[in-house]
Amino acid sequence: MSNSSGKKKILMVDDDEIHLLIMTNMLEDKYDVLVAKSGKEAIDYFFKGIFPDLVLLDVYMPNMDGWEIFNRIKAFSLLKDIPMIFVTSMDDNSTKKRAQDMGAIDYITKPCEPEDVLNRIGLALKQ
Repeated sequence: MSNSSGKKKILMVDDDEIHLLIMTNMLEDKYDVLVAKSGKEAIDYFFKGIFPDLVLLDVYMPNMDGWEIFNRIKAFSLLKDIPMIFVTSMDDNSTKKRAQDMGAIDYITKPCEPEDVLNRIGLALKQ
């Protein structure tokens, strides 16, 4: 689902502005990067008809956590096939297993190495 620039769109959902800035700088040369600082902002993109090719999702955020955002996106039949990767500081096995059981295609632990993130995103988008 590329846009007029030919780049694939990635929606990053994270309440940490520094992490969003780091990730945007890491990705913007290769992808069109959309940013949401809350679950509501993320869902609003979809209601506006903006559909990313991939969603990068933090787990722990105020008001609506990553688990709930994931479930809300997957609940819409039009959106159920959008791949989602959790990107979080949580490094415990139970959180990783929950992400896998929910259907996330990958799980990246913060802080992340740029090369690793780009490789995983490339695999997720099959580039």
